[in-house]
Amino acid sequence: MIAIFMAQSWYAYAVLGALTVLMVAISRVPLITVIKSLKPLIFLLAFTGILNVFFTSGETPLFSWWIFTVYPEGLNFAAMMASRIIMLIITTSVVLTYTTSPIDLTDGIEKLLAPGKWIRLPVHEFAMMMTIALRFIPTLIDETDKIMSAQKARGADFTSGGLRKRIKALLPVLIPLFISVFRRAEDLAIAMECRCYRGGNGRTKMKQLRMKYYDILFFVGVGGVVAAVWWLR
Repeated sequence: MIAIFMAQSWYAYAVLGALTVLMVAISRVPLITVIKSLKPLIFLLAFTGILNVFFTSGETPLFSWWIFTVYPEGLNFAAMMASRIIMLIITTSVVLTYTTSPIDLTDGIEKLLAPGKWIRLPVHEFAMMMTIALRFIPTLIDETDKIMSAQKARGADFTSGGLRKRIKALLPVLIPLFISVFRRAEDLAIAMECRCYRGGNGRTKMKQLRMKYYDILFFVGVGGVVAAVWWLR
């Protein structure tokens, strides 16, 4: 992610794009899954692309229409932003979450943030919150689908009409969804208290993380990618 945000040239994007394709191939995540994960981003990509195309200035305009002027720099910047968003989504929401369990994510985040304990940062609680958020995203998506199906069975229409009408039609979905979210949060808090959960102080782990040689190679490789992207800026 750091390397993706650092990239400012197509040479750097080419390196990162090749690395992203390699990661997807190694992870063995089906291509159809990758494509489905990008489908909700179509509106965001189109919106950011239009903004960058029409509101990025340059030296020699390609053409002008009404109050809008399109420059080659705008087209170039829009393509870079779209590539950046696509690579971020593929590497985080697809490769990471499909290959790493929430428990491993929690242990890894807590291990990496362990030095924060010296300044009394709640490292364990922070890692636990991130894991719970990741764990309940699929649950909330399923809950939203069930509520929308129930509302459609009662005659609700979420596709026709203008923007204001569509937003108003979503209210019968959002209200029960928020109620369900707070109910699940309360049930989870009660379950953790019943199991005497008191945070990370004094807790032990059944699976202890140990630094292996391939972990060191991985960190060196990531450092090399970041350095290469910095040099290709």
